[in-house]
Amino acid sequence: MTPSEPRIWQVGALCRAIADALQARFNPVTVAGELSGFSRAASGHCYFTLKDASGQLRCAMFKRAATGLAFAPRDGELVEVSGRLGVYEPRGDLQLIVEGMRRAGQGSLFEQFLQLKARLEAEGLFDAARKRALPVMPRAIGLVTSLGAAALHDVVTALQRRVPHIPVVLAPASVQGSQAPAELISSLSKLYQYTQEKRGLEPVFADKNSVPMPVIDVILLVRGGGAMEDLWAFNDEQLARVLAQSPVPVVCGVGHETDFTIADFVADLRAPTPTAAAELVAQPREAWLGALDQAQRRLRDALERQLDRHSQRLDSAASRLGRPSARLATQRLRLAACAQGLPSAARHHVQRNQQQLERLAGQLPLALQRGLQAHTLRLDRAALRLGLLDPHLVLERGYAWLSDAQGQAITRVGQTHPGQVVKATLVDGAVDLTVINSAG
Repeated sequence: MTPSEPRIWQVGALCRAIADALQARFNPVTVAGELSGFSRAASGHCYFTLKDASGQLRCAMFKRAATGLAFAPRDGELVEVSGRLGVYEPRGDLQLIVEGMRRAGQGSLFEQFLQLKARLEAEGLFDAARKRALPVMPRAIGLVTSLGAAALHDVVTALQRRVPHIPVVLAPASVQGSQAPAELISSLSKLYQYTQEKRGLEPVFADKNSVPMPVIDVILLVRGGGAMEDLWAFNDEQLARVLAQSPVPVVCGVGHETDFTIADFVADLRAPTPTAAAELVAQPREAWLGALDQAQRRLRDALERQLDRHSQRLDSAASRLGRPSARLATQRLRLAACAQGLPSAARHHVQRNQQQLERLAGQLPLALQRGLQAHTLRLDRAALRLGLLDPHLVLERGYAWLSDAQGQAITRVGQTHPGQVVKATLVDGAVDLTVINSAG
């Protein structure tokens, strides 16, 4: 090869050369950045992206180093990692083999998440008291997600499998990007209006020739998994407040089981996945059909037992009733016996009353005499008390009754004056007197 000819590299050799250059130039290296897309494989190895405002770097942390972590890394956290830069030759990707990691603070997105969560929680939007129970058998299900999302397929498949008879009303919206919060709010508002006015969007699956669709009883808000920034639309404050105003329960199935958003906390129930959200509001049709069959059997058995009881009562009544002619003959015998005993009973009654009348007649003179004596005694006692009150008895003791010319009684000195003529009534007559002095 002449000096003027360029060197032709084999791909693998070039990757190894770049790795050697990185090793000589940078390693070991410590990098600070925000975690994104963190995952732990079944092997125990961890894979994630470390990023900041101007770039991102793929990272791998093998099981040996991951077992020494003192905390559970989460997307959005700001960390400092130490390790070796290298090239993953099968893909030609630059990656950082992480040998140590420690917290360096919270990432900006995570900080915003925590601040909004604390503020809404203080307002009471997450209170357990405002959470509503899901309907056991919804009349219709509202669904908010993207038309291109895998979550739509998962939810519709689960609902068709479990409750194909329940209509679903889809309100499509973007689930990622700057426009997503506004579209999610608009779709939810349409479902609210549909719920309250029983009109709105077309069902995803339902017989369009059937009766008008019933009102929505529950709403599903779903999206598949992703990094924190991918799910950021569900951390919007206005969206949270709209969710809190829902007229029906809302189930939020956003991301995977480890993903949490503000919408999860505001919703009436959080589901770990979109499919789980669908299953929470859709009891399998087979279970309801089985319960219906059991109820039908119980109802049939109860009706048969009731019919048996009434048949027995009817037979018993029929046996007691017997032939009408026999009952009529019995009543005639009873009537004849009563007619035969009537004269004797009447004579006995008259005799008893006559004896009582004679007894009362013998007691009457004695009762009259006793009554007369009692009244005479009472009259004597009254005459005695009346005699004691006779004013002549007082006059006989030397007292006189004074009265003026008009016959009014004089009881006080102030009723007299010198020269006044008064009458003094004594026990045996009256005399006229003239007042000489009336000094009191």
